[in-house]
This record gives sequence, C-alpha cells and structure tokens, in this order.
Amino acid sequence: MSFMKLKVLLPYQVFAEIGDVMRIVAETSQGSLGLLPLRLDCVAVLKPGILTFETETEGEVYVAVDEGILVKAGADVLVSVRNAIGGMSLGKLREAVEQEFVNLDEGEKQIRAVLAKLESGFVRRFAEFHRG
Repeated sequence: MSFMKLKVLLPYQVFAEIGDVMRIVAETSQGSLGLLPLRLDCVAVLKPGILTFETETEGEVYVAVDEGILVKAGADVLVSVRNAIGGMSLGKLREAVEQEFVNLDEGEKQIRAVLAKLESGFVRRFAEFHRG
C-alpha cells in the first residue's frame, strides 16, 4: 500500500508532519476535496474548516484549519494555512472554526474597509495639496 506525506505549515512553524497518510479530505470553496496516494497532482484553495486525514497508526485525525492552500505533488501534500487547531473532539473543532476563523475574517473585512477609507482620504488630500 502506498502512503502520502502530509505537512501542515503555519506562518511561523510546522504544525504537523505525518508520513503514513492513507487519505485526506479538505474543505474548499468548491466543496470537499478527497486525496488518495495515486491521485494526480493538484492545487486547491482551502476555506476555514476541518481537515481530515487517516493513518494506519492513528486512524482518522481531525484538524481545524483556517483559509490557506493545499498542494499535492507526488506523495507529498503540503497544507499552508494561517492557523490550525488540533487535539480536540470533532464538535469542539467545528465550534473553533466558526468562532475563531470565520469571525476573524469578518474582523479583517472591517479593518480593510477602514484602511480603504484612510487611503482614499489620503489620496484626496494629496490631490488637493498638489492642486493648491
């Protein structure tokens, strides 16, 4: 039986590195994506959700992940996300996704809107200064 090597990367550290992965299921904006060892190479954009993988030794493992990207190249699967949480029951992980990752996205949208207003105000004042 062939296996995949899964590496979950955060911006500041390696969250997990597992060598005997039999299958992976990730959530994308297009729906769930399933990976088996002989699947063709691919790239997918991940949305906040639950990453599931199965190993011979641990069985099914669940990790809550923030938005990011998944890259499968041969037997190597790299998942690069902004944040990840593991070691909890599936129900608690789902709650963590909803509370931490989705709400964070709403906060970021508000921050970006404020920054856009500041930038447009700066450009307007600069144009007035340049004319006067």
